[in-house]
Amino acid sequence: MSQPRGRRIGEHQLLGEAEQQAIRQAVLDHRPCDLGLAGQLWTRAGVRDLITKLYRVRLTEQGVGKYLRRWGLSFQRPDKRAVEQDAEAVRVWREETWLTIRATAKVGNGEVLFADQAGVRSDQVTGRTWGEKGRTPIVRRSGNRFSVNAMSAISTKGRMHFMVFTETFDADVMCRFLDRLAGHFDRKVHLVVDGHSGHRSRKVRAWLADHAGLIELHFLPSYSPELNPDELVNADLKRSLPMHSRARDQAQLAAGTRRFFHRRQRQPHIVRGYFGGPHVRYTLE
Repeated sequence: MSQPRGRRIGEHQLLGEAEQQAIRQAVLDHRPCDLGLAGQLWTRAGVRDLITKLYRVRLTEQGVGKYLRRWGLSFQRPDKRAVEQDAEAVRVWREETWLTIRATAKVGNGEVLFADQAGVRSDQVTGRTWGEKGRTPIVRRSGNRFSVNAMSAISTKGRMHFMVFTETFDADVMCRFLDRLAGHFDRKVHLVVDGHSGHRSRKVRAWLADHAGLIELHFLPSYSPELNPDELVNADLKRSLPMHSRARDQAQLAAGTRRFFHRRQRQPHIVRGYFGGPHVRYTLE
């Protein structure tokens, strides 16, 4: 029987298995600056410097890249977290608060929705486009800047409710949204929001007291937008609008924003997909 040709896996590697495991774990658990190196993000050069610092072994960046791929790592755009975020509050939300909200809604045949507000500007350009190498593509846009705002709420069942407005988001706008939302349901709504002052205002608390059987607010931990799947709706909106049209005035921008939400209302599978993010998978199971 012929023997396979070439090196066996692990043969002639400059780092032993224990050393490789230590470097891999250091990359996953720490930033370069935590270990006396430059920067906050890991690059092949940064990992090479760490290996040199710890084990006096000099590798090329290409060699470091082979190790990284062998360890099951890939070059990714990192998620951002506010340094003010309270990790314990996030844990409590994931493991206790959300489960309580879900159980309460299920017992009372209620509906759970996550809500958030977003602003859309006329001069906003997101995404990438193809162009000639060495020449940055130019996107034409109106020099007359204008904006509209939107409030949306989504459920794990794929329902979406929204309101587009031009004034600044405040307690009055929030109460108007709550009025509209309550009119769509014949059972209690458990609405999850962040800690925006407009959500916690005296006027909103008074509205909730007068409509206690219709809507109850639940607040996410501070500085934790990744826990709100409606943030993905906002990102989708800002990414989608420039792809479909370029508004010339505020009325066109508002109309385009409404078209986006109407389109998503007809696509409940996409709305449900917002809940399948990597941080918290919300279900009513």
